[in-house]
Amino acid sequence: QVQLVESGGGLVQAGGSLRLSCAASGRTFSAYRMGWFRQAPGKERKFVAAIIWSDGTKHYADSVKGRFTISRDGAKNTVYLQMNSLKPEDTAVYYCAAGLSTGVYTDWGQGTQVTVSS
Repeated sequence: QVQLVESGGGLVQAGGSLRLSCAASGRTFSAYRMGWFRQAPGKERKFVAAIIWSDGTKHYADSVKGRFTISRDGAKNTVYLQMNSLKPEDTAVYYCAAGLSTGVYTDWGQGTQVTVSS
């Protein structure tokens, strides 16, 4: 099992930036990919971005391409999500997750709130 702790959420004005962090501990070697997801009030959880731990390959949802950047620091077992040009529709609870090569995410963090005001 991988333990994940997110941080860095907060309130920001539209057009602003935030950087989320996800610190991983436990059986981190078992994680093939790390992902960020978000869930807005009353809506289902959606994929935002993912990174393959071994080679750094990145994937993004169309809604965040060009604005968000996912990265990793292997020495710190930490994954980041740099969010620029934030929009009110980016408001959500953001979750970090650890996944397998099959694409299934097995471990989740507790989430961090991001609120973008207009």
